[in-house]
Amino acid sequence: MKKVLVIEDQVVLREFICRLLRDFPTLKLEEACGDGQEGWKAYERIRPEFVILDVFLPGLNGVEILRRLKRDNPDVLVMGFSAFPNRRIVKDMIEAGADGLVQKSEGLDVLEKAIAMVANGQTFYSPNVSSMLKQIMLNPDQADSMAGLSGREKEILQLIAESNSNKEIADKLHISVKTAETHRNNIMRKLDIHDAVGLTRYAIENGLISGTLYE
Repeated sequence: MKKVLVIEDQVVLREFICRLLRDFPTLKLEEACGDGQEGWKAYERIRPEFVILDVFLPGLNGVEILRRLKRDNPDVLVMGFSAFPNRRIVKDMIEAGADGLVQKSEGLDVLEKAIAMVANGQTFYSPNVSSMLKQIMLNPDQADSMAGLSGREKEILQLIAESNSNKEIADKLHISVKTAETHRNNIMRKLDIHDAVGLTRYAIENGLISGTLYE
């Protein structure tokens, strides 16, 4: 049996996926988490073969977790799961090594098929995601990731957009406050954005966090 880790911040959906996994005799749910940092720690602890991963997560976003998973173990199977995928998210998830990617609104039958195929070592992209992939192939320049930001800077940008102070960022990432301040300043310089509101808007527009922009 394959050990499974679920990382999904919406409680109802997380519990639904956990119950759904009972219908798969070759899969064994080991743990379910609602936070990106907790999810990474759970992975290190239980070493699952299959991870069901939300893209938008507090603490550490799904794209960064996926990169870490594939660096640590290229053979781990990962199915991405997103409520609001856009071309940038799809491109980043595919480039990071997602074995499958599903839009949450596409229905139970799609989700069941995705779990079955990815757990069996196959690739699965849901219909809406497949449509975006075709658009990316036709117009690759329109789906460029955030140019110039390192993985650590994207991680810190997400935490800034989630209203974390420099001290809170330092505590969560186990770095000094001075280092957190330096990263914040570098991000602002590279993006030419010089306030937290602007950084939050940028993070939402580029798929680091979910949210609504109000004009």
